[in-house]
Amino acid sequence: MADVKVYVEKHFEHSKVDDKLFSSFIEHLGRAVYTGIYEPDHPTADEQGFRQDVIELVKELDVKLVRYPGGNFLSGYNWLDGVGPKENRPVRLDLAWQTIEPNEIGIDEFVDWSKKAGTEIMGAVNMGTGTPQDAAFLVEYCNFPGGTYYSDLRKKNGHEQPHHIKTWCIGNEMDGPWQTCHLSAEDYGKKALETAKMMKWVDNSIELVVCGSATSLMATYPEWDRIVLEHTYELVDYLSLHRYYENEGNDLDFLSSFYDMDNFIKSVCATADYVKALKRSDKTMYLSFDEWNVWYQQKQTREPWKIAPEILEDRYSLLDALVFGGMGLTLLNNSDRVKIACLAQLVNVIAPIFTKKGGPVIKQSIFYPFEHLSKYGRGTVLKPVILTPTIKTRYGNVPVVHQSVICNEEKCEVTVFALNINEQEEVNVSIDFSSFGQLTLVEHICLYGDDLHAINTFEEPEKVKPMSLSIEQQTGTSFEVSVPRLSWNVLRFTY
Repeated sequence: MADVKVYVEKHFEHSKVDDKLFSSFIEHLGRAVYTGIYEPDHPTADEQGFRQDVIELVKELDVKLVRYPGGNFLSGYNWLDGVGPKENRPVRLDLAWQTIEPNEIGIDEFVDWSKKAGTEIMGAVNMGTGTPQDAAFLVEYCNFPGGTYYSDLRKKNGHEQPHHIKTWCIGNEMDGPWQTCHLSAEDYGKKALETAKMMKWVDNSIELVVCGSATSLMATYPEWDRIVLEHTYELVDYLSLHRYYENEGNDLDFLSSFYDMDNFIKSVCATADYVKALKRSDKTMYLSFDEWNVWYQQKQTREPWKIAPEILEDRYSLLDALVFGGMGLTLLNNSDRVKIACLAQLVNVIAPIFTKKGGPVIKQSIFYPFEHLSKYGRGTVLKPVILTPTIKTRYGNVPVVHQSVICNEEKCEVTVFALNINEQEEVNVSIDFSSFGQLTLVEHICLYGDDLHAINTFEEPEKVKPMSLSIEQQTGTSFEVSVPRLSWNVLRFTY
């Protein structure tokens, strides 16, 4: 049995976790909106057509922000198509995903849904076919109190009070040739600068996210990020980054995705800090990791020109959940710079929540690690000393047990998250809490199983589900805990 030693010092604080780290994403894509959050004929639908069974699961995840409305969809979307009487709204071709958009849901309805789901909105403006003025008009519509054309239009459309959307993305993945009206870094940087100016002139209390590289695999990375930041550094608050992982045939490499994700974050930080030095700025650029997940992109096929087609509906296994959890721990461990992170996406499309049209809703395997991170990952990330063996992977020598330690002083709790990627055996984890004094181990939650490829289905909705393991030692200043092979673990302590 391998041994891992962890020394936790309560005064070695790394960073406070921003609640926006536990955010998600809904795009007008596939069944995310239609038959996802919105299905007027569903037995649980409320008076606006929103599925209340879905809303209850979103509440369980305690999502802070939901990024909306895209995504690739954003770069060809006219937000005015989605406001006003539904019978007057145009039905459009969505060129990004080759689907038909009925525009039954727009910004006003999504604001209503977000309030019911207990979330806030991370808005987004079109930098493809859209203009800086279009973006400013949208902020006016959403945030200005009244007495102007667009704020009064909002009132006419049934929303007397402003929407108060305070976080905005300036476009989406504009470095990608797949993007509608893709731009070079220079052209996007100039356009984003003018857009940021106009948006903040309308409402100077908003925070802005400028597009960084769509993935670390882009040929233009990280030069894109440097050029864009040189144009926009003083006017924006966050630089975005996106990354998805999929199993390319080697389970161990897949399990080690968190290590590559960590290197990506550190490289983007280094790029941002170079621009900070270049500009002699006192401002630190924070990061918005506003798309992250497991996504099997190589297997996607679609039949074009349908309303809400079943596309990008990955069915997640136990193995996927373990990989997902490891990525979540990397976000926590980089929360000094990553202040926003959006699980992409929330319902049906590469999502933890999966619905059947007219039928039930189930939790996919990745639902559980996100729920644990959201519930127990808030507080202060500590910097433990960890002595662990490593395993050689495509990303380098990776620790056998990937960990994050969170102290929540308000609740007098310490949580140790531990992902064991050892394929052969359980690992004995020794944790020293001497600086805390006596602690009590109140729960050991574990997600593991013999079948790594097991998934939850409508017939077996709880085939992949965490369990509470028995606790041998309840109190002390140090603890020894065995974590099963290939397992996601949440160790909860009180003091």
